[in-house]
Amino acid sequence: MLHNTGKLAGCTVFITGASRGIGKAIALKAARDGANVVVAAKTADPHPKLPGTIYTAAAEIEAAGGKALPCIVDVRDEKQINEAVEQAVEKFGGIDILVNNASAINLTGTLETPMKKVDLMLGINLRGTYLTSKLCIPHLLKSKNPHILNLSPPLNLNPIWFKNHTAIQTAAMDMLGGSGIGKQCRKVEIMADAAYAILKKPTSFTGQFVIDEDILKTEGIKEFDVYAVEPGHPLLPDFFLDQQPEDLAKQMEEHGATPAFKSGKADSAATGPISDMFNIIRGILSPDIVKTTQGVYRFDLSGEHAGVWYIDLKNDAGSAGSGDPPVKADVVMALDSADFIKMFGGKLKPTMAFMSGKLKIKGDMGLAIKLEKMMAMMKSKL
Repeated sequence: MLHNTGKLAGCTVFITGASRGIGKAIALKAARDGANVVVAAKTADPHPKLPGTIYTAAAEIEAAGGKALPCIVDVRDEKQINEAVEQAVEKFGGIDILVNNASAINLTGTLETPMKKVDLMLGINLRGTYLTSKLCIPHLLKSKNPHILNLSPPLNLNPIWFKNHTAIQTAAMDMLGGSGIGKQCRKVEIMADAAYAILKKPTSFTGQFVIDEDILKTEGIKEFDVYAVEPGHPLLPDFFLDQQPEDLAKQMEEHGATPAFKSGKADSAATGPISDMFNIIRGILSPDIVKTTQGVYRFDLSGEHAGVWYIDLKNDAGSAGSGDPPVKADVVMALDSADFIKMFGGKLKPTMAFMSGKLKIKGDMGLAIKLEKMMAMMKSKL
């Protein structure tokens, strides 16, 4: 891993979304140099699903050797950002570095994404980054070595990446892909080290688009297994970095994934193991499952046992079978029949299948996650 050199000692680093994940990792890396860190994030009270608050992050920063200023900041709120900037200048005398880390994501298609989610993503990812930069720049201009670091996927206009999405394990990844996805990811420390490598450079290093692994290689890092959540385990291919489609498809298949951009076969009838699986599904349907799920699912299966199947967990005591559902589906899932068997056999979570490209979803992602309760029951029957 990249060693601290002390170059950020005494610098004031303003980091959005620093209460957890990558933002906190960057904060701790700077703190080990003796930096002042402004923890600008929304979480003041403990979240039921996400770890950490601005105050617990501040305590960790102080323990690591830095000075911390926790500030409640929603980057969509100009007043809150202004107040945090003023507090930072008053306490530390200025701002030397801004890290725009706060972000929002929603993994659904255009028709299935409500405008509330669109407004959230644009408000945080675009407007929030612009606004925070605008308010910090007057103070950055007074610094001897100012930097603005924006964290984002790389800019890649290859059409293949507009169809799908090296993952970094954060609480958000766990929520989207389940806890099992972590072993396929790298730890947040790789992003912290990459950020540190950038922030200790002179102001002449500007206007750059940087990949974490690439810049760390220029710093002399040769061993990257140290950043792996589970050393030696195959990593999820990077969602956005350029690669020839056929090469990427081969790489994903070697890691057990079926690329969403590689069409599957769809010429055999949905019989055999799929029919057997649905017999088990019908056997565990109950009013309780229907009450807690409230969703109608359609499965468009490809591969060896192609066909259309449905599960109604919204009406009466529930139903399941071949063909279209009796009412309009709330969620349509398209996947290979072999992966369907794995999902309902408890060997593959829907969220992990989605993130790896094995599963395409149209509709409510939350309903897809609810299916995992049924799958847990299925596993006990197999």
